[in-house]
Amino acid sequence: MTDADTLLEEIAADLAPRGVTAGAMFGARALKSHGKAFACLKGEVLAVKLGAGTPAHAEALALAGAELFDPAGSGRPFKDWVALPADRAGHWGRYAERALDALGG
Repeated sequence: MTDADTLLEEIAADLAPRGVTAGAMFGARALKSHGKAFACLKGEVLAVKLGAGTPAHAEALALAGAELFDPAGSGRPFKDWVALPADRAGHWGRYAERALDALGG
């Protein structure tokens, strides 16, 4: 298990009282609320669905190394999702919680 996997498990445990469950999305581990994914661990990157145009989305994109999430690497990223690299893991929990809030969970 990698440090990223361990951190995702910690985030899932912290958010479990809010009904968050672990699942899969894009062939990767994900966090879900009411069956809808709001965070996804792809390799050493955590992608969070913050909603394009929201303050949280803009703040996350302003972090060094953050970018729109392109799960297939096809050059067509998802506009609502921000990919946060492992060197920004200290921010993962906060943005996972904000993504859950955006989902209404």
